[in-house]
Amino acid sequence: MPRVRAARAIAAVITGDSTLDEALERHTARLAGRDRALAREIAFGVCRRYFELDALLAQLLQRPLKARDADLRAVLLAGLYQLRHLRVPDHAAVSESVAACAALGKGWARGLVNAVLRAHQARRAELEARLDEAERLAHPRWLIDALRADWPADWEAIVAANNAAPPLTLRVNTARTSRAQWLATADAAGIEAHPCALAEDGVTLAEASEVVRIPGFADGLVSVQDEGAQLAATLLGCGGDQRVLDACAAPGGKACHLLERHPALRLGALDASAARLERVRQNLARLALEATLLHGDAADPATWWNGEPFAHILVDAPCSGTGVIRRHPDIRILRDAEQVAAAAALQRRILRGLWPCLAPGGQLLYATCSVLACENEGTIADFLSATPDAHEIDPGVAWGRARAHGRQLLPTPDRHDGFYYALLVKDGVRELA
Repeated sequence: MPRVRAARAIAAVITGDSTLDEALERHTARLAGRDRALAREIAFGVCRRYFELDALLAQLLQRPLKARDADLRAVLLAGLYQLRHLRVPDHAAVSESVAACAALGKGWARGLVNAVLRAHQARRAELEARLDEAERLAHPRWLIDALRADWPADWEAIVAANNAAPPLTLRVNTARTSRAQWLATADAAGIEAHPCALAEDGVTLAEASEVVRIPGFADGLVSVQDEGAQLAATLLGCGGDQRVLDACAAPGGKACHLLERHPALRLGALDASAARLERVRQNLARLALEATLLHGDAADPATWWNGEPFAHILVDAPCSGTGVIRRHPDIRILRDAEQVAAAAALQRRILRGLWPCLAPGGQLLYATCSVLACENEGTIADFLSATPDAHEIDPGVAWGRARAHGRQLLPTPDRHDGFYYALLVKDGVRELA
């Protein structure tokens, strides 16, 4: 029953037990076709509209549900989502939600679910009128305040992009085919796609598709990667057989892109998580690429570095993920302002730790999928002020927004997610090895 599987995944997220991706993998892996698609649509939709739906539910319940009834709360949220945002007949959304109670072993709640969902339909306008700004926009208040402070002219557009479904963007493996050739293959297969405007190897599909149906995916001709993420490989400016480090590399999309463009690179892929490093290994294997996998803390090179400097370092820093909320809507549920501050502190430690690993004259590209200044230009400003031999260089691109330091892409409907990049150089004679 897809609605039951969706409810279990939603419950895992709202209780903080797992991310949405992890929960869906656990609860929907055995579903197929339309059932799997429906379960994923409901789970993603509830997370995307969570703050709106939860505020409505609070008005409709006479008393809060107990903590042990998180799955029942998820059923109610899923029912409200279907009534408000899916093209599901009202009677079907209500009846299927009621039926889910028995499947969850909570048959006693059937009357409650029926009453709550029908009350929503009868009182919809009244309930909506009581929502505050953040609830109407389906974002936590702390994030609305942060976006408004950092992007006073753009925050509403960012919120709108966050609440939209993202496009499916692919990276063409130019070591084995060209973008034009792949687009011709896709067209012959009846798949509408177009070149990305910023990413030289990127294509965006007109309609989302399961990867198994995408021409050439199984053969490593294309990979799923957002247009904004693909810009790292061109900004880093490496080539030949240079020694390069991709720090915080999992799941490996940027590392694989670098190797597709420059197969002779001596690339090290570093990550603190052994489980996530395994995903890097799997992606490298699928594309028949080779890299040295390094398990360790980027902020503490003594645990993994052999002392040989790198000509280029990509710091794909852990961050709030506020630039990719539309792809990971659970971020708005699982993150808070304190976690953002902690992420910014970690970013600063990582930069300090990795800088000695960079050769004189070498370049470090700092990247996040955040749109928050404290994680982006704020982090770079602090690092530059504390590091005399570090200087920022102009990457020579026109895309995005120029900031005090670096360039920012904001999430854009039908195009790229939100990404930040800053390119730094280390004083000294450039060493090409």
